[in-house]
Amino acid sequence: MGMLSDDLMKLLPTCGWRCLALPFLIATAAAQVAPASATANSAPPVPYASVSQLNLLLSQLEQVAQSAQVDLAKLRIDKWKTDSNTKRGTQSDVESLQRNLQMALPEIIGQLRASPENIAGTFKLYRNLDALYDVFGPVVESAGAFGSKDEFQSVQNDLSALERSRRSLAERMETLAGAKEGELTQLRTQVKDLQAAAAPPPTTPSKKIVVDDTEPPKKPVKKKVVPKPPKPTPPATTQPPGSTTSSPSAQTPQTQP
Repeated sequence: MGMLSDDLMKLLPTCGWRCLALPFLIATAAAQVAPASATANSAPPVPYASVSQLNLLLSQLEQVAQSAQVDLAKLRIDKWKTDSNTKRGTQSDVESLQRNLQMALPEIIGQLRASPENIAGTFKLYRNLDALYDVFGPVVESAGAFGSKDEFQSVQNDLSALERSRRSLAERMETLAGAKEGELTQLRTQVKDLQAAAAPPPTTPSKKIVVDDTEPPKKPVKKKVVPKPPKPTPPATTQPPGSTTSSPSAQTPQTQP
């Protein structure tokens, strides 16, 4: 927006349905910024056919702009048979068109020549032509209603030539958008292939042995102590009544001296 004149900024709200294409085209332009900057060093040259087409289109547009400036300057709006409000309004529109044709349009054309396939620059030029056309039309209608036949015929021819340039630029813009979309699709495919090639091969997950350290320790087994049986006591010897038990000393014979 900074490259457009203040007069063009006032003209833009009149572009009507054509401005509805703005979001789509801006999104397309923004999408190609990242790939263009990433591959700036290895970007292929612009095809010769594309440059030739653009140079022809811009040369024709410059001729239209020069012719329109001359014809607008020849208008004698102050001689028209209409009210003063209509004269002032038409004169203001003519001055805005002349400033745009002399300043804003040549600058945008120069930027596009320096970058032939820049979608943002192409759309910027199209938007400028769109605004010029929407303001040029009422001026031509007023010239046909209140001006001379020669005045009307000259500006009518300029308006028709401006419309042809705008239509040719719209076709080129559509072609460029399709080509850039194809380049983005190809780049995405290449990135996916590189990522797939760099990815490590899948490995079979190894079985993990889980050791449960929370198992309580086993209690020691106590041996049962079996009590030994008591030793048997020898049975007592029974003697018959009236018998005496002689001690061993009594049974031993004594020697006489």
